[in-house]
Amino acid sequence: MKLTPEQRITLHGFNNLTKSLSFNMYDICYTKTKEEREAYIAYIDEQYNAERLTGILKNVSDIIGAHVLNIAKQDFVPQGASVIALVSEEPVVEVPTESYDESPGPLPDSVVLQLDKSHITVHTYPEYHPDEGISTFRADIDVSTCGEISPLKALNYLIHSFDNDILTMDYRVRGFTRDISGHKLFIDHEISSIQNYIPDEVKSLYDMIDVNVYQENIFHTKCKLRDFDLNNYLFGYMKDSLSKEEQMDITERLKWEMDEIFYGKNIT
Repeated sequence: MKLTPEQRITLHGFNNLTKSLSFNMYDICYTKTKEEREAYIAYIDEQYNAERLTGILKNVSDIIGAHVLNIAKQDFVPQGASVIALVSEEPVVEVPTESYDESPGPLPDSVVLQLDKSHITVHTYPEYHPDEGISTFRADIDVSTCGEISPLKALNYLIHSFDNDILTMDYRVRGFTRDISGHKLFIDHEISSIQNYIPDEVKSLYDMIDVNVYQENIFHTKCKLRDFDLNNYLFGYMKDSLSKEEQMDITERLKWEMDEIFYGKNIT
């Protein structure tokens, strides 16, 4: 089904398609001692506490044109946070032309999109390896919408909201709606890849893999940061304070960790 931005589909009732975006990011850090590990976890809990995550979700709501109805948030002990937002808005009178473009969405200072109903959640998972000195922070964000606009328009902003070493993104369309003749529509916009919703300047920073099942409207993209600077993975000191052997050993451990996360399997 190919539509130009000028074309409109007249539906029988409400658009019942559900579009879901799962956005998962990972931040990797080398924490040699217990003190470094505890300091890193404290830093993450401060940087990504429930209050800040709430602000991120509110901006996502603005980008997709939704109104926040209710927010539940919680900081957990010993670490981690969760925020859940239920959002909705007045019925869409006209299908916005932006819904047909495979292009990056706006940042919060340029909001032009509309949708009907959705919910947005975020959960964080700081954790560490007990022996290898690796600490990992993961944030999972899910945006589920009903209506014409895809939550992929919030992807550009989400990528800019976190320090990302690894990104895993899933987009899927479920259910169906009907046109006025009763013909089922299982998707209402063209999509070939999640990558088309990521700006070129961001894509240039990552190695990327797509795994798409077009006939099932399932799209999956993984990204791993291309350039590696050890200084960005040390907590509280720089690589010049380490011997060459230590630098090589830590670099190998970090890259190993990133590869296992990226490929989704243990590498032996």
